[in-house]
Amino acid sequence: MLAVLAPVTGVAVGLSRVPDPMFAQGLVGPGTAIDPRKEVQEAVAPITGRIVSFHPHAFVVQSADGKGVLVHLGMNTVRLPLIRGFELLADQGDEVTAGQPLIRWNPAEVVASGISPIVPIVALDADGDVISRPVSGEVKRGELLFRWA
Repeated sequence: MLAVLAPVTGVAVGLSRVPDPMFAQGLVGPGTAIDPRKEVQEAVAPITGRIVSFHPHAFVVQSADGKGVLVHLGMNTVRLPLIRGFELLADQGDEVTAGQPLIRWNPAEVVASGISPIVPIVALDADGDVISRPVSGEVKRGELLFRWA
């Protein structure tokens, strides 16, 4: 079982609360979402592996056995300029350990731009029944969020 950690601190609310139907309906994959604290924080790697996709607003870390976990920092944040609260702390292709800081960002800046700061965490290319029931309520970055069989 692959332990998937919370990449940010906030309240775990489930994918159904994501204001994007692709995530909310689980079409991207099973997982959960976190409504982040509205303060500067570092988003961390949810698993140990290689960064296979890396943008200021989203990243995918792939484990040695090929399981990829997507973390998306807010909805439609791809439209925000890099200077509006996102700082890259790693590079695509880097080998990272679970809990390692990858992006410093400010969810309050995202909210000030009129965009939802909610953070989906998704098991890519997985069936809905391969993850354990995600935690709910308050969660701190680096804590167990769900397990992936």
